[in-house]
Amino acid sequence: MATTPTKKMAPRDNGAPDYKKYLHPLMLKNYGKWKYHEKVKPGVLKHVAEGGDVFYTVRAGSPRTLSVDMVRKICDVADKHCHGFLRFTTRCNIEFQVTSLENVELLINDINNVLGFPVGGTGNSISNIIHTQGWMHCNLPGTDAAGSVKALMDMLFEDFINERLPARVKISTSCCQINCGGQADIAINLQHHQPPKINHNNMQICELPKVVAICPVAAIRPATVDGKSSLEVVEEKCMYCGACHGQCPSMEIRDPETDTLAIWVGGKSASTRGGPSFMKLATFGLPNNPPRWPEVGDAVRRILDAYKETGKDYERIGEWIDRIGWKRFFEMTGFKFTKYHIDTYRFARTTFNTSTQVRL
Repeated sequence: MATTPTKKMAPRDNGAPDYKKYLHPLMLKNYGKWKYHEKVKPGVLKHVAEGGDVFYTVRAGSPRTLSVDMVRKICDVADKHCHGFLRFTTRCNIEFQVTSLENVELLINDINNVLGFPVGGTGNSISNIIHTQGWMHCNLPGTDAAGSVKALMDMLFEDFINERLPARVKISTSCCQINCGGQADIAINLQHHQPPKINHNNMQICELPKVVAICPVAAIRPATVDGKSSLEVVEEKCMYCGACHGQCPSMEIRDPETDTLAIWVGGKSASTRGGPSFMKLATFGLPNNPPRWPEVGDAVRRILDAYKETGKDYERIGEWIDRIGWKRFFEMTGFKFTKYHIDTYRFARTTFNTSTQVRL
């Protein structure tokens, strides 16, 4: 009986790729077999394997938004010093990987002089700031996260190339309230202060059921306006997040006259000590003032100065605040405490005891 030959399956083209094939050979050889790691100096890490192999990582801060020419320069430096191996971290640092200490200084020289990038971001420093797409790519932003990162890192540059903070500080910026920047020790988020303004004459371009479904607080419902299908917003429920505008441009929530920036503190994803934690409001109502956002920079500087003064070694910002108390935090930073710092959200009970594994 003849059998039908089995067809060869096509290569899998979805999901995460096999990252191991991109690892440096020495890293792959010792994967899961490292004896210890140590900091050589800011931006340089030494990894020693159980078998005696030694491996160095040199971390450089990138501007994230890179031209093709700059990517080629980065690759040329990696080819020259690292056998072509490098990686980008989740915070847009570039990590070059070398096998000898002699090559480290040569590599750093080319990172500084050929690429124009600083070396640092390791240990008790400010890592490169993670941010959302901003005006360049996103369809929703009320501010430019990438621009504020440039202004902030100009101010915080010395804390990137030196390790002089109590612990690592991670900063994020988000150009809308959806907060794609995620949890961080210090986070700068845009805040809207009014519900979306609906252009009922142009709602037919939107998938109305999808817009209704996207609202996290069920504040949007179908409506008929001038005989046409449209939507309406229940303002008492609306929390001005802007998710609806991302689905329907006819629901404009951005307003250059009323949008402001807020700073949140104490978030982290690490499971160390107290476990993952959500951010909490520190100050709000800061002007959305491009291109340098000086008011935001001043507020971040206040937090970091207070943290440097009284933070203990290896104590993250959220842990530092929990120890000294919020009253002392507001006294040291000079931020005004208001009723908006009290969690009165109608689902607040779920935020009192929440981690990555939610428990009520």
